[in-house]
Amino acid sequence: MCGFAGYVGEAFGPDRAPSLLSAMGHAIAHRGPDGSGIWTSAGIGLSHVRLSIVGLSDGTQPMTSADGRYTIAFNGEIFNYVELRDALKSRGAIFRTGSDTEVLLQLYALEGEACLARLNGDFAFAIWDATEHRLVLARDRMGVRPLFYTEHQGTLYFASEVKALLTVPGIEAEIDPIALDQIFTLWAPIAPRTAFRNIFELEPGQILVRENGENRLSAYWTLDFPDAGEHDETSETDRAEELLALLTDAIRLRMRADVPVGSYLSGGLDSSLISALAAPMAPNGLNTFSLTFESAEHDESGFQRQVAAALGTRHHSVASSPEAIAAAFPQIIGFTERPILRTAPAPLHRLAGLVRENGMKVVLTGEGADEVFAGYDIFREAKLRRFCARQPGSKVRPHLFRRLYPYLPGLQQQSSDYLAAFFGVAGINPSDPLFSHRPRIKTTAATRIFYSDDQKQTLGAYDAAQELAARLPQRFARWHPLHQAQYLETSHLLPGYILSSQGDRMAMAHGIEGRFPFLDHRLVEFAARLSPDAKLKGLNEKHILRKAAKGLLPENVVERQKQPYRAPDSSSFTGPGITEQAYVSDLLSQASLAQSGLFNASAVSKLHGKCRRQDVAGFRDNAAFVGILSTQIWIDRFSSNRSEKSEISTRLPVNASTSLKF
Repeated sequence: MCGFAGYVGEAFGPDRAPSLLSAMGHAIAHRGPDGSGIWTSAGIGLSHVRLSIVGLSDGTQPMTSADGRYTIAFNGEIFNYVELRDALKSRGAIFRTGSDTEVLLQLYALEGEACLARLNGDFAFAIWDATEHRLVLARDRMGVRPLFYTEHQGTLYFASEVKALLTVPGIEAEIDPIALDQIFTLWAPIAPRTAFRNIFELEPGQILVRENGENRLSAYWTLDFPDAGEHDETSETDRAEELLALLTDAIRLRMRADVPVGSYLSGGLDSSLISALAAPMAPNGLNTFSLTFESAEHDESGFQRQVAAALGTRHHSVASSPEAIAAAFPQIIGFTERPILRTAPAPLHRLAGLVRENGMKVVLTGEGADEVFAGYDIFREAKLRRFCARQPGSKVRPHLFRRLYPYLPGLQQQSSDYLAAFFGVAGINPSDPLFSHRPRIKTTAATRIFYSDDQKQTLGAYDAAQELAARLPQRFARWHPLHQAQYLETSHLLPGYILSSQGDRMAMAHGIEGRFPFLDHRLVEFAARLSPDAKLKGLNEKHILRKAAKGLLPENVVERQKQPYRAPDSSSFTGPGITEQAYVSDLLSQASLAQSGLFNASAVSKLHGKCRRQDVAGFRDNAAFVGILSTQIWIDRFSSNRSEKSEISTRLPVNASTSLKF
């Protein structure tokens, strides 16, 4: 696990290239605290920072093949490198190191881009072919590891994080107003856009080839589902057994490391099952790590302790308070490199710090199960909305929505008419490709009322949801509605927010590698072939996964309804009993808002007042508050156009700082 950066082009000669590459590597040094290196040749330069996990003493990068033709900079892990190395040895390959990097390098030398189909891993890499003067950039299938690129004066620059690109003279940080609207509508930019104008993200499962000054983009893998009515006819028992076998093997591969591997444990089904299967594979016992919260609404510590005791793990937990979230939040945005609508990444940043404090570098995590096996409320909600749409005048059917959200007490008191209106039962179009996500889109997009007139004028008639729908594959219309909903969640929000803002960025801020067994491509493809009822049976989510978990976990954990991970939002920053951080008042002041020009200062002032009184209407106000504040922080941290700095860093409490300042 590492980070890398580089360029291809003639902008920098041999005298200037080393200093540029050193600066790019320094900007992402938190990703690789165990070592660094640079490599240059005519028209090409690579920088690498290393977190040593496999091949501790001999996996230094950038790495060049024995014949000098190929040079690689690589971020991530190839989990099946042992099997690939054996296969290469049978073809006569000789290895100088024990690293997965050299396995990838030699495999590419033999098979070229076709080698990607053989990789089981989370990765992004750059490979330079000195003979053909060709650069290949590639990213893993699910988008676990990031890779960004931009072009400036005929030179292509690329890096694991945008901040490395910003060290290049002439590359400026300017917010992309379209991307900002996508965040305020869909929670994340639609790739390849990023929050930075003219800086792009290589999409999951894609290759970028740079040759003769031209870029060629292509996909080597895409998520696919069978046509509606076509699915695996295997018995449910056999499917559950196959699922468990695949998941066990995915964990076995992800336990490979020359350092100990731990596991996150939320207390829910997904991370508990991962921990249960991993515990017997940990030679010195499994360390598990959990977050706790002060509020019962967010806390799952009782389930965490129960599972840890049942599995016999060495359990560690850390509390996340609203004050700690607020104190750390400016640095969180420095790592996410984009505005966000929830505070959820902040506690995960603290959790990764706990892993590092316990001397570990690698953790397994349960992310991906809800996308792959239809665990989110949004899937059940869409199914229920279709059910209600068949009798739109029913006063009884809308009451079923209460079953979906038992952890939201306010919803339990609402009338049938309110529930029908809130969940968009009336006037819905079941053939809408975004049907499953329309209520979320509508609620989130309501935050746009806080835009300034200039931002509204810039956007004009632009519709982020319409763009998302236009990018859907042609085969999308042939899929079952549940599979359509899964595709939307897996192709957009998973890589765009869950794996980035909550995943890679928070873990790598502390030099921690997260591994995701549920996102093993074999398991993803297996789940895609399952019938919708195998995943969502009635309103029971992750049905087949629960069946597979029986006997491995306490029964109440197996049958426990999904409780989504959340953290306190606006109440972390302001409200009764909260001492508001100075940076919050500074950045939400009329002067700061006028300087950024993105939000209506009067409307934001009223919102700020509502949040101070905790007279918050619900998700819209919370999302708006966090989104506006994080955008203002983003501008302060990154924007090349700001006229002065707001001195946020000097106002942060000492215990909120990290070793990396932006």
